[in-house]
Amino acid sequence: MPALRTFKIAVALAGSLLPSLAHAHVGLGDTGGFVHGFAHPLTGLDHILAMVLVGILAVQMGGRALWLLPLAFIGMMSAGAALGFAGLGLPFVEVGIAASVIVLGAAVAFEVRPPVAVAVALAGLFATFHGHAHGAEMPMNVAGYAYGAGFIAATAILHLAGITLGLGVAKFGERFGPNLVRIVGAIAAAAGLGILGGAI
Repeated sequence: MPALRTFKIAVALAGSLLPSLAHAHVGLGDTGGFVHGFAHPLTGLDHILAMVLVGILAVQMGGRALWLLPLAFIGMMSAGAALGFAGLGLPFVEVGIAASVIVLGAAVAFEVRPPVAVAVALAGLFATFHGHAHGAEMPMNVAGYAYGAGFIAATAILHLAGITLGLGVAKFGERFGPNLVRIVGAIAAAAGLGILGGAI
């Protein structure tokens, strides 16, 4: 299946960078450059879940949402990263990140289909928190721009993984496919609660 093949490629590409994860955060070695920026979103379960959930939700909503949600997330994440990089504070960043996993997971689990404008605004809000957290850790030098480009590329691939997962699971048929997707959303929402409570 083309969808499953694309998903496997995305996972393989992300996995190929796992040896770099130990150096992805500030204070743990050189953090400049595209590769380290690419690896950074893969170091946190909260970020991985939220970005993949955006892709799955986009598939569930269909239509314009399929490309608007990921683009809104990437755009506002970049804006949030600029705020963090500039040293401008944003309240409740960690709560916002955990809430993004809970809300997006619940939306997938219950197949919530809000108006596209509402979904885009919500994705953008959550993306700002994610971007700020990573922007605050971005190296303050020229290599930081390459780092940011890598971070955006990894985010796009995680969105693609979510879209591919959503499309791939749908191949299981109208009866089992949606149920599998809802289960994934419920598990993610539960993980978000664990993250919020500090258990994960």
